[in-house]
Amino acid sequence: MSISVGLKGRCETVVAQENTAAAVGSGLLPVFATPMMVGLMENAAVNAVSDHLAEGEGTVGTHLDVSHDAATPIGMKVWAEAELTAVDGRALTFAVTAYDERGPIGKGIHHRFIIQNEKFMAKTLRKLENN
Repeated sequence: MSISVGLKGRCETVVAQENTAAAVGSGLLPVFATPMMVGLMENAAVNAVSDHLAEGEGTVGTHLDVSHDAATPIGMKVWAEAELTAVDGRALTFAVTAYDERGPIGKGIHHRFIIQNEKFMAKTLRKLENN
C-alpha cells in the first residue's frame, strides 16, 4: 500500500464528565479538555493512514501545533478531521481541525512518523534495562 497526500481521517466522541478539563486536570471547568481535543486530532491522523501502511508498520506523533478556539459543553458531539498534506520519506504532515455541533473549535498542524512497530517497541523497552 502507499501513503499519499490527500488521505483523510476522522475521529469523534461526545463530551462527558470524563473528558472535561476539570476531570483531566487541564482546567477547572466542565468543558471539553484541550488534551482530549488533541487526542481526537491524533486519532483522526492515525485513521487517515492506518489502512495504507505495510504489515508491521505504525505511526507515532512527533509534533503538534494547534489552537483550541472554542469551548464545548458536556453532552455535545465533537470530532476531528485530519488530511495528509505532505509526505517526506517516513515523515507525515497533517492539517487537523476539530469541530463541535456549532462549528470549528480548534485547528493546527500535526506531524507523525512511520515506524516499524516491533523495532520501535524493542528500543523503547530497552529504557527499562539496568545500565
